[in-house]
Amino acid sequence: MTVATASFIVLALVFISYLLGSVPFAVVVSRAMGLKDPRSYGSRNPGATNVLRTGNKLAAVLTLLGDAAKGWLAVFVAAYATTQWSLPSFSVALCAVAVFLGHLFPVFLKFKGGKGVATALGVLLALNPWLALATVGTWLIIVYVSRYSSLASIIAAIFAPLYYLLGGNVAWPLDPAIAFAIVIISVMLLFRHQANISRLMTGKESRIGSKK
Repeated sequence: MTVATASFIVLALVFISYLLGSVPFAVVVSRAMGLKDPRSYGSRNPGATNVLRTGNKLAAVLTLLGDAAKGWLAVFVAAYATTQWSLPSFSVALCAVAVFLGHLFPVFLKFKGGKGVATALGVLLALNPWLALATVGTWLIIVYVSRYSSLASIIAAIFAPLYYLLGGNVAWPLDPAIAFAIVIISVMLLFRHQANISRLMTGKESRIGSKK
């Protein structure tokens, strides 16, 4: 395979990953189940936590699974293609970032998307199930103690790259490109939670199960 062909395939994978990330499952699920557009209530965020504010747990679960699945699928396909066609190893990292950015800035919602927690989880699951398990465990512990989904997401985002680096070459192979991708995703996730951080500091953040 020529360099030009390999580059074209990598770019195509990145573009497809972005489009996949742009699929707004919160909106799709809400419309399919006859619920209000999640951008019209609560935090106005097209994500599972906001959908849960309708009281429809099934809709929230389906949104969570859909957002996580697209993150997993993009990375899985990229990893498979990289192995089958001997693409550069950083191809997987590029697709991981692309699908995450697709969720944050979806072309189908005029680039106004969610915060990316579930999609980031799907990415981690495809990269390494144990890494995802450690991150989810951290999220669950913080949620159980505080009942703040945002706080749990913020702390999990901080710990995810640390888990990857600490477990590197022990629990999983350490890849600098993947490490960099996880750091970028974590930083972007923290950036998207700026308003939540402000509300947490002032005691105005909503807990899981509350309605705005």
